[in-house]
Amino acid sequence: MSKVVLITGGSSGIGKSVGEFLTQKGFIVYGTSRNPQSIKNHPFKLVALDVTDIKTIDAAVTEVISKEGRLDVLINNAGMGITGPIEETPTEEMRKVFDTNLFGAIDVMKAVLPQMRAQKSGLIINVTSIAGYMGLPFRGIYSATKGALEIVTEGIRMEVKGFGIEVTNVAPGDFATNIASGRYHTPVFENSPYKKTYQENLDLMDAHVDSGGDPIEMAKAILKIINTPKPKIHYKVGDFMQKFSIILKKILSDKMYERLLMNHYKL
Repeated sequence: MSKVVLITGGSSGIGKSVGEFLTQKGFIVYGTSRNPQSIKNHPFKLVALDVTDIKTIDAAVTEVISKEGRLDVLINNAGMGITGPIEETPTEEMRKVFDTNLFGAIDVMKAVLPQMRAQKSGLIINVTSIAGYMGLPFRGIYSATKGALEIVTEGIRMEVKGFGIEVTNVAPGDFATNIASGRYHTPVFENSPYKKTYQENLDLMDAHVDSGGDPIEMAKAILKIINTPKPKIHYKVGDFMQKFSIILKKILSDKMYERLLMNHYKL
């Protein structure tokens, strides 16, 4: 029996790559988009879902279960970026990113758990970020949302294990996607004390995404997780230095690690 997979944020980027790859491997895949009717010739099914709107979450999950009779895998991929000096970034915009990246992911998990509990099986994969393992300059809020989701996953994983449900994280590094286009950018203000360093870091962030890896690597990693009977708690997918940066944070002193980051970001 083919496994039924639901991918939030499945209309583009990593979500689309993962969904297309899993479809080719014989999975029954549903992706989500806030406006699926506007997307033509998509390689797998799309249902309407906005992770900040609980009614649409419940409707989408109900639709998938009513059509397929089960739901085996949730890939919590929907997310948004945010950049800017924390001092100059509107708090309202910060809350929007937390609502999407953290609370949205939690609400989708809450919606699928009753079905997974009833069928005594299920896998939830939360897509976080290597940036969630460290506070990055001008991306501190994004790092915080992804780091929080990593910790929430650790907690809920223990709560649902007794029902036959596995929960895990996969943290990607930089991949060549359109994520930058959906980011909230605090403007580079002409009279800002952060003008020079923020602009330089914006350019560096965009360069990292443009030169990032092929999202198919994420798809292959997720397939491997799905086929693993007892997944680990944390997975990282990215180039060597991105993954090694997490190890360095564990072995270096806080100030040494901060100095390393500041040198990298020319601060």
